[in-house]
Amino acid sequence: MFNGLFGISHLVNAQTRSITAENVYGEKGRGGMAEVSAEPQEEVVKIGQRWNGPYHINKEKFRSFYLGRPWKVRPCITLPKESETTLMDVDGPGTIQHIWITVDFKKYRDLILRIYWDNETEPSVESPLGDFFCNSWNSRPNIVALPINVNPSSGLNCYFPMPFRKHAKVTIENRAPTDLDCFFYTINYALGPVGDTEAYFHAQFRRTNPLPCKDDYVILDGVKGNGHYVGTFMAWQQNSDGWWGEGEFKAFIDGDKEFPTICGTGTEDYFGGAWCFGANYSALFLGYQDLTMQEQCGHAMGRHGNRHIMYRFHIFDPIRFQQDLKVTMQAIGWRSEGRYLPLQDDIASVAYWYQAEPHVKFPKLGSRDQLEII
Repeated sequence: MFNGLFGISHLVNAQTRSITAENVYGEKGRGGMAEVSAEPQEEVVKIGQRWNGPYHINKEKFRSFYLGRPWKVRPCITLPKESETTLMDVDGPGTIQHIWITVDFKKYRDLILRIYWDNETEPSVESPLGDFFCNSWNSRPNIVALPINVNPSSGLNCYFPMPFRKHAKVTIENRAPTDLDCFFYTINYALGPVGDTEAYFHAQFRRTNPLPCKDDYVILDGVKGNGHYVGTFMAWQQNSDGWWGEGEFKAFIDGDKEFPTICGTGTEDYFGGAWCFGANYSALFLGYQDLTMQEQCGHAMGRHGNRHIMYRFHIFDPIRFQQDLKVTMQAIGWRSEGRYLPLQDDIASVAYWYQAEPHVKFPKLGSRDQLEII
C-alpha cells in the first residue's frame, strides 16, 4: 500500500549506493573517482562499457575536464551503435529506488531499456526509453506523475521501487546505426533485506500500427502468476478526424474469457478526464497531452495525424490478480449520424505491474523499423 511520507522516519538496516558513469558499480567511497587516462579503468572494462579516453566529450563545453580527478572527468558515456551497454550489474538483496537518465530525445525510440532480476535470462522490463518514461512521438513533454517524473529538458526520472533478491542488471540497447554520445545516468539503490511478500517490478511495451478494424488494442496479455497491475502509458496517433477516445478499458482477471471483471466507460474516463479531454494536464497519477496542438500553435483539435499521450498509475487502486491478467483498450470514435467508428490508429503502450517470479517470456519486441516514429 502506498504510504506517502509515512515511514520515512523509520530506521532501516540498509546501505545506500549510487551508480553513475564515474562509479559504474556504485561502490562505497568511490564516487567521482574517474581518472584522466587514455587507459580504461578496471571497473569500466569489467562492466563492458566503452572507454573513450580522456577526450571523450566536447572539451570546450565541459571545461571541468581540465581540473582532473575528482572534477567530473566521466559524467556520461557513449552508447556504441547497434549494441547493448550495461548500466547496472550488482548482487542483492536490495532495491532500486530512483533512476535518472538524460539523452537526446530524438533517440528515445532507438534506445531500448531492459531490466533483469535474479540472473534471469529474459527481461522483466523491456521498453523504448522514452515510452517507459511516458515520453513518445520524438517529443519531450514534462510529466509530473508520482512514479514517473520528466522535467526540463529531458530529465527522465522513475521512482517505482524495484526490489531484487539475488541480482539486478540494467542494460540499454542503441539500435541506431551511429554511436550516441552524452548518455547521462544515475541509478540510486539500497542494499538491504527484501521481504517475502515483495514482488518484482515489470514493464512491457507494445505497438500496433495500424490497429486492425474492430480489434481491441492489447496493452498486456499472457501474464501468469500472482501480482498487481500498477500503470498504463499510451501513445496514440489518430488516423481519422473527430473524437477518437470512446473506447473502454478492460481488465480480464483470473480466468475471465469473453467478458472482463473490470470494464471502463471511455478512454478519457480511464485516464481521469471527461468529455473528450478538452485540455492538457499532468497530475500525480493521471495525465493527458495532445502533443500536436501543444507543439504546433493554432493546430486544430481532433484532426487526423494528431498525436496524444496518456498515463494512469494505479498506486491507490492496483488491479490485483492471483493467476493471470490481460489488459485491453477499445479503439472507438464517432462517425456520421452518431455512429461509432472502429479506429485503425497507430497505438503504442507500456504496461507496468508487479508479480512473483518467474514471469512468462515477453512477445518479441518489434524491429527498429517497426517501432520507428515517422
